[in-house]
Amino acid sequence: MKVFLPLLLVVFALSFGVYTVQSTPGSRADVHIVYLGHNNGLSPSLTSESHLQLLSRIFTKPDEAREAILYNYNCGFSGFAALLNSTQASTLSETEGVISVFRSRILELHTTRSWDFMGLNLHTQTEQSSEMHLKFGADVIVGVLDTGVWPESESFRDDPHYGPIPSSWRGTCVKGDDSSFDPATACNRKLIGARYYLAGIEAEMGPIDTTGGAEYRSPRDRVGHGTHTASTAAGGVARNASYFGLGRGVARGGAPRARLAVYKVCWYKDLTGRCSDADILAAFDDALCDGVHVVSASLGSPPPLMPLFATSTEIGAFHAMQRGVVTVFSAGNDGPDASLVQNVSPWGLTVAASTIDRRFPTVITLGNNASIVGESFLVDGMKEKQLVESSSVFADGTCTFDQLISRTAATGKMVLCFATAGPVSSEGAAVAVYAGNGDGVIFADTITRKSSQDNFLPTVHVDLHQGTQILYYIRASRKATVRISPSKTVVGKTPAPVVAYFSSRGPSSITPHILKPDVTAPGVNILAAWPPKSSPTGIPLDTRSTDWNLDSGTSMSCPHVSGIAALIKSVHPTWSPAAVKSALMTSAYMYDDTSDVMLAGGTLKAADAFDVGAGHVDPLRALDPGLVYDAGPRDHVLFLCALGYTAAQIRQLVLPDASPLDTTCPGGGAGPHAAGDLNYPAIVLPDLSAPVTVRRTVTNVGRGGGAVYRAAVASPQGAHVEVWPRELAFNPYHGGGGGETASYYVTVAPAKASRGRFDFGEIVWSDGFHRVRTPLVVRVTNLPDDAVRADTAAATGTTGYSQAAA
Repeated sequence: MKVFLPLLLVVFALSFGVYTVQSTPGSRADVHIVYLGHNNGLSPSLTSESHLQLLSRIFTKPDEAREAILYNYNCGFSGFAALLNSTQASTLSETEGVISVFRSRILELHTTRSWDFMGLNLHTQTEQSSEMHLKFGADVIVGVLDTGVWPESESFRDDPHYGPIPSSWRGTCVKGDDSSFDPATACNRKLIGARYYLAGIEAEMGPIDTTGGAEYRSPRDRVGHGTHTASTAAGGVARNASYFGLGRGVARGGAPRARLAVYKVCWYKDLTGRCSDADILAAFDDALCDGVHVVSASLGSPPPLMPLFATSTEIGAFHAMQRGVVTVFSAGNDGPDASLVQNVSPWGLTVAASTIDRRFPTVITLGNNASIVGESFLVDGMKEKQLVESSSVFADGTCTFDQLISRTAATGKMVLCFATAGPVSSEGAAVAVYAGNGDGVIFADTITRKSSQDNFLPTVHVDLHQGTQILYYIRASRKATVRISPSKTVVGKTPAPVVAYFSSRGPSSITPHILKPDVTAPGVNILAAWPPKSSPTGIPLDTRSTDWNLDSGTSMSCPHVSGIAALIKSVHPTWSPAAVKSALMTSAYMYDDTSDVMLAGGTLKAADAFDVGAGHVDPLRALDPGLVYDAGPRDHVLFLCALGYTAAQIRQLVLPDASPLDTTCPGGGAGPHAAGDLNYPAIVLPDLSAPVTVRRTVTNVGRGGGAVYRAAVASPQGAHVEVWPRELAFNPYHGGGGGETASYYVTVAPAKASRGRFDFGEIVWSDGFHRVRTPLVVRVTNLPDDAVRADTAAATGTTGYSQAAA
């Protein structure tokens, strides 16, 4: 996860005069997406023709309308991307039949041991797993929307065990505009499809630069991110994988027998991966018609979030859900502040990031023979070097490039930098020290943020207490020195999982009744495939080559869950996306491997539902969850009613199933808690001022047939919770089908006077074998406004202004 790297590198490049900014004419039209709902069963050609007719209303000549179109979305849903000015966009938005018109935005990427950590052993069959997980996702097709793929990676090699390509596959493997990708050799029975999308990104940011292999106008991956995520989700078995000797072992995806289809929607721009809404939506349209079963998309846009049908990811996921396709998103890397979670629609599965039980301890030996254990990726260690504090290299001691005293200030030295000394990341400190001709960095950060990361220049991460000890040594020595021992790989010696400090947190800023993120999964220092032509850090000065890379981010946790979703679909092919999500959420856990509640990284508190959703995924339990919360077309009609959509709009959005679809909204519109009535595997009441009753319906999918489930309730602090009935009985079913449903009601009443605190509880249904856990989140808001004003006046003075200000 190179969160701050792009900006730092731009500053670095500008300072050295190697970066130029291209200006674009302000008069040109912008890329807009016009979304029209489903395509009413029309053929792609007829759908595209209707788009042209609609667009012709705002152009004087038909040829102008045709030239303005970048994409026709005509298979999975209906809409188009076109170059429009603000007046044209406004006119179209007021046209009957148009759901939404919005500017296409530029989205960002959210960037082996992990599967063993979660219990998915490659060869071991346990009593819990039985035979189910050993299918390993056979013949499930995972579509990855990312930066492309490096097809020569061992993760994507052909294997006779795969068998023929599934007959349901309707996609293709394209060559591209250059010779960098040959479908005849790149695609096989593992990598069965590859496409790329350029029209949106080039219309918004100018032509892709392919000079010297800077990018490839084909599905080939230049950034590395897409290769990493694809191999994490569904890469084949690759033995003896390591990052320059660290983390050595067997690398594989969560569903190693699944098939892969890659859709390149993100491109190397401004020293990082950039993705256009227009291109993403085109990829979704193709993927749904190609026949994928799971879509994995490790990308998003930070808040403020757009309405649900004004972003490519939520539109694509909505139509994927209606076609039975599971869509998995990353939650974003903007933690640990609250309410910055991305990809918040109820029809997508949003994944936070957490650690695994693998570390890379690195011993720092000071000149006085004192030893401190930090973390790093130093394969060979470092011989004795002079050690200095940052104030001897940087004018204000902040380890930032603009404060560098001279280009030789750090020559031959290791520099001690503190994250608390200024707005600097370890990547920024490493680049700045490198610019001063330094040999390495010891980077001190808070104990909640300390983690190993490769910054190209040797960097050892320590916490603030350790950093302070080192600082005292430097100041007490005439000439301080340090030597660094080679990093080691250690497994099982640290509590895990812990929520990654960078993982974006809830609650959702636009759908507060829907719990986001949904679950957490491994996303810190994940080893996966990498293009050998791309440096492991993405820094232009880094000339190293590797076939495997350790990377961190919710981009890495997302494909873990995509792989598990493929496993579930291979065992339960008829399950809906809602059932798959429910299985993952209700089987998740909240504890680390020491039986304590997992910690929320970036803080010193225990994790709650806004950090991890329902908890950490448990693949084996998700295969046999006992009960699931399913949701059909009518459920989503009611949810859309709660959001204020009209019956006419809903008819355009929701595909009916076999029977006619009722699109009417009960009671003439949405009630205060109507959005929370969606049959979701979590209950969130963000504005509880009086007793509220919520209904949930569960479906019995347990392999044992008949069962009796009993409820156990842990009420959130400040709320009283009643569940009725407390017992759900299911009859034995025949033929292995299952599917009997039962409903229960949850009444939540305030038990305190409050105005804004979230509290957390749970409802657990158990039959003695299955444990079906439903998070319960409540924010009591029953303190009257006049009481709040009185409290404010008492605290700040009778005028309401602070006494200090007065």
